[in-house]
Amino acid sequence: MITVNPDGKIMVRRCLVTLRPFRLFVLGIGFFSLCFLMTSLGGQFSARRLGDSPFTIRTEVLGGPESRGVLRKMSDLLELMVKRMDTLARLENGSELHRAAGDQHFAVDRFPPGAGLMERIQAIAQNVSEIAVKVDQILRHSLLLHSKVSEGRRDQCEAPSDPKFPDCSGKVEWMRARWTSDPCYAFFGVDGTECSFLIYLSEVEWFCPPLPWRNQTAAQMAPKPLPKVQAVFRSNLSHLLELMGSGKESLIFMKKRTKRLTAQWVLAAQRLARKLGSVWRDQKQILVHIGFLTEESGDVFSPRVLKGGPLGEMVQWADILATLYILGHGLRITVSLKELQSNLGVPPGRGNCPLTMPLPFDLIYTDYHGLQQMKQHMGLSFKKYRCRIRVIDTFGTEPAYNHEEYATLHGYRTNWGYWNLNPKQFMTMFPHTPDNSFMGFVSEELNETEKQLIKGSKASNMAVVYGKEASIWKLQGKEKFLGILNKYMEIHGTVYYESQRPPEVPAFVKNHGLLPQPEFQQLLRKAKLFIGFGFPYEGPAPLEAIANGCVFLQSRFSPPHSSLNHEFFRGKPTSREVFSQHPYAENFIGKPHVWTVDYNNSEEFEAAIKAIMRTQVDPYLPYEYTCEGMLERIHAYIQHQDFCAAPGPAPPGARAPLSPFVLAPNATHLEWTQNASFAPGAWPPAHSLRAWLATAGRACTDACLDHGLICEPSFFPFLNSQDAFQKLQVPCDSTESEMNHLYPAFAQPGHECFLQKEPLLFSCAGSSTKYHRLCPCRDFRKGQVALCQDCL
Repeated sequence: MITVNPDGKIMVRRCLVTLRPFRLFVLGIGFFSLCFLMTSLGGQFSARRLGDSPFTIRTEVLGGPESRGVLRKMSDLLELMVKRMDTLARLENGSELHRAAGDQHFAVDRFPPGAGLMERIQAIAQNVSEIAVKVDQILRHSLLLHSKVSEGRRDQCEAPSDPKFPDCSGKVEWMRARWTSDPCYAFFGVDGTECSFLIYLSEVEWFCPPLPWRNQTAAQMAPKPLPKVQAVFRSNLSHLLELMGSGKESLIFMKKRTKRLTAQWVLAAQRLARKLGSVWRDQKQILVHIGFLTEESGDVFSPRVLKGGPLGEMVQWADILATLYILGHGLRITVSLKELQSNLGVPPGRGNCPLTMPLPFDLIYTDYHGLQQMKQHMGLSFKKYRCRIRVIDTFGTEPAYNHEEYATLHGYRTNWGYWNLNPKQFMTMFPHTPDNSFMGFVSEELNETEKQLIKGSKASNMAVVYGKEASIWKLQGKEKFLGILNKYMEIHGTVYYESQRPPEVPAFVKNHGLLPQPEFQQLLRKAKLFIGFGFPYEGPAPLEAIANGCVFLQSRFSPPHSSLNHEFFRGKPTSREVFSQHPYAENFIGKPHVWTVDYNNSEEFEAAIKAIMRTQVDPYLPYEYTCEGMLERIHAYIQHQDFCAAPGPAPPGARAPLSPFVLAPNATHLEWTQNASFAPGAWPPAHSLRAWLATAGRACTDACLDHGLICEPSFFPFLNSQDAFQKLQVPCDSTESEMNHLYPAFAQPGHECFLQKEPLLFSCAGSSTKYHRLCPCRDFRKGQVALCQDCL
C-alpha cells in the first residue's frame, strides 16, 4: 500500500512496488472486458474513423437508447481508467520519481491517497464488468425481438434445400462463422440468428429463396424507373467548373484547360446539334470517379503538374468531363474515396456487403485505380453493375489479358488486367486496337485566319524538343543526332528546373523552362520542327504541334518495343508492338506532317532534316481529335453501347435458318446479305460487316487495315459458325470449339477449323503463324475510325 510519513512525504518506492502488479491486473480486466463487449456486439460497431480515440466507442449500434447510453458510460469510464493508468506510467520514470522524492514541497494533494486511488480503480473495474453484463442482456433481448419468430416456428429459420439456390446452405455456414467479420452485416440487420442470416441472404444478397413468412411486398417493390429525359446541349460551363472542385494542382490544370477551350466546345456543340437534327438523345446520370487523383491511390500526378510531369491523363480527363457535360448529361464528379462511397451508397464496414440502394447512375467513368476501389467497396453489387462501368485506359487492355481464367492459364495475367469486362468497356487515348473503345481527347483547332498567320510567321530553322522532364534528355546517343540537328536549326527546350539549368540539357539548347500551355502554343506556332527522343509514348503534344503547323520527327524502333523487351510496357495488359514513339501519328497522319526515321543512322537522320526544311505544311488536326469529333464519338457510345442488355451470341456451331452471308463477287470475302433480317438492332449495324480469312501470322487488326477497313470485334459472333467457313470455301476436315483469343481460325496443317467458346475472348489483336484468322471488318467515317458510316 501507499503510506505517508509523519513529515507528509510520500513513500514513492513502496508505491511503485505495490501498484505495478495491480495496475497490470486492472489493465487486464479492462482489455478483457472490452474484447468481451466487442465480441458480444458481433461487429455491430462501425469501423473506427481516423482520429477517434481507441476507447471512444461510436454509438452507431443496432439497439435502443438504453444500450447507447450504457455504451457511452462505458466509454467514459474506460477513458478515465486509461488516464489514471497513464498518470501512473509517467510517475514510474526513475529520474522523475527521484526528483519528486527529493522535493520537500511535493504536496499530498498532487497525488490521491492510496486508499482512495485503490477504491477508484476497483470501482472502475467493477463498473466495466457490470456494464458488460447489462449490454449483453440488452443485446440478447434485442435479438429476440429482431428475429420475429415464434417459439413454435423455429423450423422456418433453417436453411432450405432448393435446387434453384444451390449455394444457400454454404452461405449460411459462412455467415454463421464470419458474420462479425464486417460491420456491414449488422448494418443490414444480421444479429447472429439463423433467421437474420436467411433474411440477409435472400433479401439483401440473392443466395437463398425468400422466407415464406416474411412480408414480400417491400422486397418485391422495385423502384420505378424514372421517366426518360431528353439531353440538351449545354453552352455555359460555369457549373461544370464548380463540379470539378479545387484544392489539387491537377484539378486547377484541368479547369484552366476547360476554360481555355470553352469557345471551341460551344461552337462544336452547335455544329453537332445541326448534324443530329431532331434525333432523340436520352439524358444519362453519370458518375465520374478519377481514381488516380485520390489520396488512397497516392495521387502522384498532382505534385508533378508544376514540375514537368506527364499531363496526358489530365488533358484527357478534362476533355471527357467537358464532353459529357456539354452533351447534356447529369454529372457527378468524385476525386476521393469518401465521395465515391457516399455517391454509390456503400454501407459502413469493410466492403463485403452490396450497396444500400439501387445504383443511381446509368454510367460510371473511372480508371484502373477507381475500378479497384469500386470492387473493394461495392461487394456483390460490383458484379451486378460492372456492365455500366467505362474504364479510361491509356494503353488499352486486350481480351487475352482481360479474361481472368484464360489469362491465368496462358501467362497473360498482369497487375492491370483480368477484370472480365466486355473489352469495349475499356476506353483508350488513341485507337490502338478496335477491341477497346477509342475515347481520345481534343487539340486546339485553329480558324483560317490563325492558320494564315502561322504560315507567315514560321521560322524555317527553329526546332522544339518534345520533353519537359530532364530524365527524357538522358537518352543514350542523343548528343549525336542533336549535334546534327544543331548544324541546321536553332533548338529550343521546355525543360523544368528549379535553381539551375538541368545538366542533361546541352548548352546549345535554348531552354525556356516549363511554360504555361498558351505560351507553349505560341512557341509551337513559331517553330518548324517538333522532335521526339522516343519517350514519352503516345502523348497529346505531337498532335498539338502538328495542329500548330509543325512537322513531327520521331525515331523508329527496331526491334519494336513491347512488354517482352521494354520495361515501360512490362505488366501492361497488351502484347502490342510499338514501332515508333507515336504510332497513331505515323499510321493515321504520316508524311508530310510526320517523319519516322532511324536515329542511329546519321545519314538518314540528316537527310530527313534537310527535306523537312524544304517542306511546307499547313496546320492539320484529324477530325476525331477536334471538339466536334469527340462530341460525336462519345454521343454515339452513350446512345448505342449497352453492355448490360446485349444478347449473348449464338452457341458455337449454331446455324441461322437463313444464312446472313454471301460470298463477294470476287470470291475473296463475305458480305452481309441485303435481305437478311438477322441481328436487328445490332450496333454497329451488321450490314457493314465484311469478313476475310487472314494470311497465317496476321492479326485481324492488320488484315482489315490491308483492305482499308477496321476490325469490328462485335461482329465476331456472326462469324463464329461452320457456315462462315463453308461460304468462304475453307476445307474444314474437323471443327472444334475452344477458349482461344485467336479463334475463330483455320489451321492449314490438318485442315482444322476452330470456333470460339468464350465470347469475352473475341479479339482483333493477336496472331500466330499456325492460324489463318477469320476476321470481321467494317467501314468507317472519314476522320472518325471509331464509327462506321451508318453508326451515328
